[in-house]
Amino acid sequence: MLTGRTGNKLFDFTNYLFLTLVGFLTLYPLWYILVVSLSSAQYINLGEVSFFPKGFNIDAYKIVFANEKIWRSYANTITYTVVGTFINVVMTALCAYPLSRKDFFGRKPLTIFVTVTMFVSGGMIPLYLVIMNLGLINSIWAIVLPPAISTYNMIVMRSSFEAIPHSLTESAYLDGANDIQILKDLILPLSKPILATMTLFYAVSHWNSFFPAMLYLNEQSKYPVQVLMRDIVIAGDMTSDSGDVSSSINILATNYKYAVIIISVIPILVVYPLLQKHFTKGVMLGAVKG
Repeated sequence: MLTGRTGNKLFDFTNYLFLTLVGFLTLYPLWYILVVSLSSAQYINLGEVSFFPKGFNIDAYKIVFANEKIWRSYANTITYTVVGTFINVVMTALCAYPLSRKDFFGRKPLTIFVTVTMFVSGGMIPLYLVIMNLGLINSIWAIVLPPAISTYNMIVMRSSFEAIPHSLTESAYLDGANDIQILKDLILPLSKPILATMTLFYAVSHWNSFFPAMLYLNEQSKYPVQVLMRDIVIAGDMTSDSGDVSSSINILATNYKYAVIIISVIPILVVYPLLQKHFTKGVMLGAVKG
């Protein structure tokens, strides 16, 4: 019969072992991509690359960094992510604030109307026709305006705003503040965790997005890095770099593809730890009310 202390130790050990296994299964694919991108072609062909690089070389990264298309696509992705995330957070806050006010006329019907959009949409073709008729095709606005508000994220932010005591907004009203001032100077400063969470959600979504760019952008010079990566990884299109890849005995097309993947995910891997301390708190605050 196990004692209470022994049982707790066994339980903790089992949890740590299980979480270690889950963490390994989650991180190993990315680690394998990094290892292959830094390995020599002969060891990759022999299937001897698994946990650590063999025949260490960075030739694939040299070719990637010398590719002007990748740098241009990288700049496009950063632009789409920054501009799109800013629009997302501002529009989400502007929608969530009035719906969080219990004295807002038509609050329940509007909430239902907005919630329905989570389950019903016009479809891809009507959306394309709307964007085309607005003259947004082949511009940044075709990428950042259609997903301006995520209904789910808006509901989470609304719930977070509702958790702020109503007495604070009443005091602000008595001091002569209007709703814009209350939102800007009172609600948002008290909602930094949920704002950081929404910023992370939207930024990751924009950074990983490639399908809208394939639909609405006609010029390759405006493609984000994810579209370029798709062409390289799935379609095998390395265009002008194919000669550089084939001329090097140390690398394969696989090295090149994996190097592009690593470069494309680095920014999110860097940003996430910076916002992690706000992430859990923001989600919990937004989940207090449904």
